[in-house]
Amino acid sequence: MACVHLHQRRSMIMAYQLMIATAFVMLMPYTVPASDELPKEAVLPMELAGKAIQASLDACNKDGYRVSVSVVDRAGVLRAMARADGAGPHTVDSSRKKAYTAASLRRPTTELAELINRVPTLQALREVNDQVLMLGGGLPIELGGEIVGGIGVGGAPGAHLDDACAQAGLDAIGAAPKVPAPK
Repeated sequence: MACVHLHQRRSMIMAYQLMIATAFVMLMPYTVPASDELPKEAVLPMELAGKAIQASLDACNKDGYRVSVSVVDRAGVLRAMARADGAGPHTVDSSRKKAYTAASLRRPTTELAELINRVPTLQALREVNDQVLMLGGGLPIELGGEIVGGIGVGGAPGAHLDDACAQAGLDAIGAAPKVPAPK
């Protein structure tokens, strides 16, 4: 009798295992497409962030400007930053905020600063949050048609010079140009 009972118990366990396996297999097609629907985003590799920073520092240094350069990811989170020897302490925050603004608003900060000066109702953009800085020197980083971050330069004696140094960083990594070439 014990042998029959043991045999029935094993049969029931195997039946339950088969039902669980069948349910799992039947549900699999519904879980795979869900992962296919997740957004895919390009990420700026750290190597490119460092290369862009070095090219920007070199461009500014060549002209005698001591600056800080920051690179942020698409969400505006700091990815990398460097401060040249002798650059003012304020340049650290200004470069980061310029990079954040360019990545967040997806436009060059010089363009944004000019826009809010032309259209007074857009002045509120300055107050979006305490990380926004409407001052030239921040450029979005666009690779393969997608904004993957921003680069900001602070410390050159003029926004157009910060822009030029930031553009040198974009050029070094093959990013889409954001500043018109000098005439």
